[in-house]
Amino acid sequence: MKNHLILIAIAALAGAGSVYAQPYPSKSIRYVVPYAPGGSTDIVARVLALKLSEAMGQQVVVDNRPGAGGSIGADIVAKSPPDGYTMVTAVTGIMAINQFLYRKLPFDPEKDFAPVTQVGSLPLILVVHPSLPAKSVREFIAIAKAKPGQLNYGSSGVGTATHMTTELFKTMAGVDLVHIPYKGSGQVMGDVIGGQLALIFDQVVSSLPHVQGGKLRMLGITSAKRFQSLPDLPTIAESGVPGYESISWAGVAVPAGTPKEIVARLHVEIVKVLAMPDIRERFLRDGIETVGSTPEQFAEHIRRERIKWAKVVKDSGAKAD
Repeated sequence: MKNHLILIAIAALAGAGSVYAQPYPSKSIRYVVPYAPGGSTDIVARVLALKLSEAMGQQVVVDNRPGAGGSIGADIVAKSPPDGYTMVTAVTGIMAINQFLYRKLPFDPEKDFAPVTQVGSLPLILVVHPSLPAKSVREFIAIAKAKPGQLNYGSSGVGTATHMTTELFKTMAGVDLVHIPYKGSGQVMGDVIGGQLALIFDQVVSSLPHVQGGKLRMLGITSAKRFQSLPDLPTIAESGVPGYESISWAGVAVPAGTPKEIVARLHVEIVKVLAMPDIRERFLRDGIETVGSTPEQFAEHIRRERIKWAKVVKDSGAKAD
């Protein structure tokens, strides 16, 4: 009788194993974007979702969950089952800034996520309203120093790349600019165009059309080197703020504890997409330089960024609550 029960138990375990050993993925994957639709991170996610759906044979569904500097969407993923069916757009604010801005986060960015890959780097451009007479970064700094506390800048939220990039600029250039936080980049851009704000450090994809239409003037780019698609635009570092660099970045992460083989599968498929010439060209036009790092490289990049932005937050005195 005892042997009979053991055989039944073995058979049951074998059956359970066959259930859990289904090929991955066996159902749709939820891709949480913790920002509103329309920005660069959303564009990147939607392009990846389409290509990954084709490559993996299952639908990858983008789910926009904006709010609290990206923390609402990130928290959803942090608390999701670590089974490879939920992933998040992991950006600078969520992974390397918010923990220094907020007294308490509903998740731990260092322990609750497993990095998959850095998808791309996104330098920002300094754009101003045409009514401001500055034609260069140097001229802008001179005007700002002559009008301390009189020039307003907008950001897509406290702790976002647009906010902290400007705070780093303020510290290194020695200027006093007033921060006006918004809930998304769309409204900020409307107010810069309307003249309610003097400037914004913004993504190339959302600023360039307004620059080309004469509604805004671009002065410099935040990368250490000039950007391929904007070779005539000088860097801020070469325009009066030596050593200045601020690169926004976006990647993919999954809940901590996700099996390594699933992380590896996602990494391989995403890197394949990023290697496609049409995708690289599309992203470059939108101001995004593709990366495709390994999970380990992305984890190390995040670690270095935390050290950098912790200092920027401390020096700026910025707080989110």
